[in-house]
Order: sequence, then C-alpha cells, then structure tokens
Amino acid sequence: MALAGHATAESMSVLKELKLNAWSHLAESGAYDLNRYQALEATTPCVNGKAGEYQCNKVDLVAFLRHQDMGSSTRKGNDVWGWTSSTGREFGAVGQTDGTAFVEILSDGSLVYLGRLPTQTSSSSWRDMKVIGDYVYIGSEASNHGLQVFDLKKLLTITPGSPKTFSISSDLTARYSGFGNSHNIVAHAEKNMIYAVGTGTSAGCRGGLFMLDVSNPASPTKVGCLSAGGYVHDAQCVVYRGPDSRYTGREICFNYNEDTLDIVDVTSKDGLPNDMRFLLLDDELDEQNKKGPAANQRTTTYVVDITSLTKPIFTGTYQSPAKAIDHNQYVVNGFSYQANYGSGLRIVDVRSLKTDPTGAGLREVGFFDCHPADDSVGGTAEFVGTWSVYPYFKSGYILLNSIERGIFVLKYTG
Repeated sequence: MALAGHATAESMSVLKELKLNAWSHLAESGAYDLNRYQALEATTPCVNGKAGEYQCNKVDLVAFLRHQDMGSSTRKGNDVWGWTSSTGREFGAVGQTDGTAFVEILSDGSLVYLGRLPTQTSSSSWRDMKVIGDYVYIGSEASNHGLQVFDLKKLLTITPGSPKTFSISSDLTARYSGFGNSHNIVAHAEKNMIYAVGTGTSAGCRGGLFMLDVSNPASPTKVGCLSAGGYVHDAQCVVYRGPDSRYTGREICFNYNEDTLDIVDVTSKDGLPNDMRFLLLDDELDEQNKKGPAANQRTTTYVVDITSLTKPIFTGTYQSPAKAIDHNQYVVNGFSYQANYGSGLRIVDVRSLKTDPTGAGLREVGFFDCHPADDSVGGTAEFVGTWSVYPYFKSGYILLNSIERGIFVLKYTG
C-alpha cells in the first residue's frame, strides 16, 4: 500500500546535492580542521542545562573521541552501530567518510579506540553499517564499494593503546560485489538477512530492496530484489506479530521511499514476535523547505497507524521544541531516540500512542545537543551536527556520532 506524504517529494539526487553543498560550506568554515575541537578530559554531567559547552537536559556527557583520534584523515563522520560480545563487552562501529573506526565502551563509559577498517574504494560522505551476530556489514555510496563483512571478534584481542588498521583484503571475512554503491544497510537479524537499499543502477534493482542471505557471513548470497516501489531510502524488516492477523508470521518490510511509505511482504519463515501498531517516520526536507506541519522548522515526526497493513493511516504528528532537520530514530521500550542533525539527541516518550494516536501526548524527556554553533539563533534546519544514534546497549550508554566532531558516549539520567 503506497501512501503519499505531506510534503512535496524530491529525488534522492536532489537531497544529496543539498547535503554535499552544506558540507562543502562546513569544510570552508574549517569545521573539519585538525584540532578544531578539544578532547574531553573527564565525564561532564548535565547541570543547569549544560554539559560543558553543550546544551542538555537529563543526559550526561560521559566520553568523547574526535574523528582525528580514531584515525580518520578526513575527520568527518556519518553512521554508527553497536555490538555486544558474548561476554558482555560493548563496542561501537563508527562511520567516517574514509572508513569505519572501532571503539570499546568500558564499564565506566570511557572510550578506547581499537582500530579501523578503511573504505573499500574511495571516500564518501555516506557509510552505513549494521550488525548481525558477531559480524558487521558495511556499505557506502563510494563507487564499487560493495558490502564489507568484518568479524568483530577480531577486536577482542587488541591491546589498548595499540590500535590496528585492518586490511580491506586479508582481514575481511567477505566482500560482496553484486552491487557497487548503496545508500543504506538494513539488517533483519532473526532471519540472517541484509537488505541493501539505494543501490546504483548497475545492481539492477532500481534502488529497491537488494536481498542478501548472510546465514554464512563468509558467503553472502543474493536471494531476491524488490524494485516495484523504486528507490528505497531506508527500511525496517520484521517477522510480523502485530494486530493484522492476516500477516502473522510473515516477514514484512516497511520501506521509506522518495515519495511513499511502502509496506511489503518479503516472507518466508517464522521468527521472533513483535506487536507493532505504529510507525514513526520523518521527512528530511520538510523542515528546511518549511512545508506542511514543519513550516515552523521544528523537527516534525509523522505518526502512522499500521493496525491494517493494507490500509495505513496518518494519525498525527509530533514536534520537537527545537528547530532542526530529522534523520535517524530508534524506539526502545517506549522511548524514541532521535538523531536530529543540529539539535542532537532527542529522547521522546511515545508510550501515549497506545491511547492517543494523534501524537498529542508525546513529550521530550531529555536531550543532548552536540552542535553548539547554532545555539545563539535557536537552532537551524541545516544538515549539520548529529548523524545517528545507537541506544541498544544493556549498560544504558548511548552512542551519538557527529558529522564534524566525533563519537559521544551519553547517559540518560531521567
């Protein structure tokens, strides 16, 4: 079921151009210069609305490493994901334009830089990674990059203080080259499936769901392609256990496309349960273009009731107190952890949707703004600051990756 959005749709090529122009201006202003940002000496609690130079509310700054501290020569970040070892150690895979850096989050929240895996071909502003089991799967918009498959257990024996630069040939478990560039990597862990989305024309999938079975990480196998909806920007795939009993046990993907939300059945086997009734989705251009509910440029999240998978309904919106463009968000135990570019991490209590689908009961319960440069003007709808957040560690530590600065370890105290 395709559902038209509130704002005028733009192609991904338009969005890319806008972002590249914004990041070019940042570079000209010195935002990625060596030693532009100070290293963090110690944990900085959020007191009276500030943690050092950063605005905050109920979110402490526990640790920070600059991109230059993690071996990046471009000193520019993008996505982030996490991994927990079988013994409970917590690690981060930090996306950068020239590769992926690996860090360990110690029990006190401090960070140790362990090493990096360089880009497979050239540098790119877009690099995305997801973890299934003990392996991280890394894609990029870099030409001919393909999918890097890296065994994270290699991190377990690295001596702190002696970071390693891994080989893009001998240290990879596999490199899948059935597609070259990709915009995003989507993981469905319980099915051992990786979906590459936004792949280039040479992949022959119109940028749709490019499906890989990674049951054997050493040999990713293409098992299909869903191109009917065209270019997919991002997606979420689940084994469905929601209210629409017609699809119980089916593998359902929610595709966030250029101009539609597409809900598709990509089935097959049973998996773990879930009780999804609502989707929270964003539009990266509505705030900047002052369109629809986002005309005031405050970050706008749209609520979609998916009680019926074949008849999804927009039921309302939520607006952040801050002006900023939205990007990635992940819901954990009734809280949405939103990575909203210039306004940073925003933690939103979404539990009221169970009784009020309009979004009127949603409320912000904490935040950490990693981009102080626009604080004096009350925030801006620009592609600056935060790229993504990882909120799934059992320790409660949260990873936030900044485009200009580096990786933050945060702790929500609410």
